[in-house]
Amino acid sequence: MRCPQCQHLEDRVIDSRTTREGRAIRRRRECLACAFRFTTYENTENPALLVVKRDGRREPFSREKLFAGIAKACEKRPVPAARIEEIVDRIEGELVPRAEAESREIGERVMSALASVDEVAYVRFASVYRQFQDVNQFIEEIRDLMK
Repeated sequence: MRCPQCQHLEDRVIDSRTTREGRAIRRRRECLACAFRFTTYENTENPALLVVKRDGRREPFSREKLFAGIAKACEKRPVPAARIEEIVDRIEGELVPRAEAESREIGERVMSALASVDEVAYVRFASVYRQFQDVNQFIEEIRDLMK
């Protein structure tokens, strides 16, 4: 591993811990040349998961895109980033063994998770995901949520 400070190639591992429910290893390293400490993550390489969009297009699954969408719905809400990370981890873990997943299914999984985390974030996500056209659709969604 190349040191980000001095570019030296030799380092030593100071600490190793599992993260993301055991699906990754976090390593603290120290450069043997300049003593700079840095963190690396080791992940298993998964087969490429394709997302089938509504119009039939297929695109590679993006963990970052999923996280960003959920984070946008949770913006200015009391939902910690760690909780969003847990949701993304769970959804990704359920989908990765498969070759393809429909975007509709991913959206439904996100809405199900958000409904139990934060109702406002749920409605925000649902309004974009289900493409609400007027206030009546918001009202209907809120009524369903309150049941």
